[in-house]
Amino acid sequence: MRPLLVLLVCSWALVARGEELPAWISPEGQNDPHVGMVLDTANGIWLTPVMLVESLASAPHVLIGEKHDNPDHHRLQLWLLQRLQAKRQQGALLMEMIEPGQQPAVDRLQGELARDEAKLEQQLGWSQGWDWQLYGPLVRWGLTESERLLAANLTEEEMRAIHRAPAAETGVYAPDAIAELNELISTSHCGKLPEDAFPAMLRIQQGRDQRMAEQLAAAPTPALLLAGNYHVRKDLGAPLHWPADGPAAPLVVMLVEAGGGLPDRSETDFVWLTPGLAAQDYCANWE
Repeated sequence: MRPLLVLLVCSWALVARGEELPAWISPEGQNDPHVGMVLDTANGIWLTPVMLVESLASAPHVLIGEKHDNPDHHRLQLWLLQRLQAKRQQGALLMEMIEPGQQPAVDRLQGELARDEAKLEQQLGWSQGWDWQLYGPLVRWGLTESERLLAANLTEEEMRAIHRAPAAETGVYAPDAIAELNELISTSHCGKLPEDAFPAMLRIQQGRDQRMAEQLAAAPTPALLLAGNYHVRKDLGAPLHWPADGPAAPLVVMLVEAGGGLPDRSETDFVWLTPGLAAQDYCANWE
């Protein structure tokens, strides 16, 4: 334990010398003693963010999960990308929020330092479903710092095609995983989705995860994917679809709000604990 204690002290000293995390925005759970720290699920040890950077720096493929509307998650993602970039050139940044139809526009803007936010958003055909205030800084970083910024999702047309004629489930899911995904689908539709629609929605979720795995495995390395937490989970998401004859399985980091249960090693390699947003009813205005 003594060498570990020395490493922890030294790592926190590095944080104090200019490696501070961004100031928290989300109000809930800021007083949790582990907020800002990273749980290594393999051994139950809490790491500093600097130690996480060291753990990821040599990994060719990394998935970073998020809660989409938590601003601290996006600020930490940018912090992490900047610290990793200081250690090695980022080969590719992939984003769930970019779909293949946007890739030509992304490629045209790769390497350019756009100054007009509204114009950049328009040139990319950015979806209003993804808050530009949260994702804009990450997109800019991917365009100017990473060698490639890449789409990692299905197109709307592909999702509609799956919905019309869903293929058979590939058999990668355990029964409890299917139950959890169906519960996620139900919750995300505020309990209004008819039961006969669940198989198609599950196939769409599977198709998105397959695309993310394919894109990440084929991307220039080191490659890092940003996506929702369910998409990066080892037991539910893209890692289940990692090509059997491909490179070594990616490392998974989940950004998780304090106050709830923590994922275990079957779900993720690292849990980065953050403050949370105040509870809100996402279904209050559902019609």
